[in-house]
Amino acid sequence: MKDFVAFRALVALLHENGKSTLLDEAYERCKEQEHLPKEEMKNEVKALYNEFSADEISRKIAEIVTPKGIKPKVEVIYQSIEGLHRACPNHLGDWYFTGNFPTPGGNRVVNRAFINYMENKDVRAY
Repeated sequence: MKDFVAFRALVALLHENGKSTLLDEAYERCKEQEHLPKEEMKNEVKALYNEFSADEISRKIAEIVTPKGIKPKVEVIYQSIEGLHRACPNHLGDWYFTGNFPTPGGNRVVNRAFINYMENKDVRAY
């Protein structure tokens, strides 16, 4: 997860806003679900993103990807989920962006990836 810039932005914002404990709480919820059948698992990482607006995360991403010493302002602009659905009405595969996985296995993988991140393990989640 540490390679995803949006996740890095989220973690930075949580730390900057005194909400770091939410990472630990999500980690504990992921650990509690580890031995559940995948059909009973919930995506515990998704709720962390609800702490900030898409604009806040985009601004932090721009800050992260902007090289030091560069003068021009860098902005990161994402298509909204609603805009994505309007642009591609026949393709509803938005789980990569929303965390609403079409199969229960997706929740297992995202929770395992988050556990690995929190435990500083550089291994695949599946």
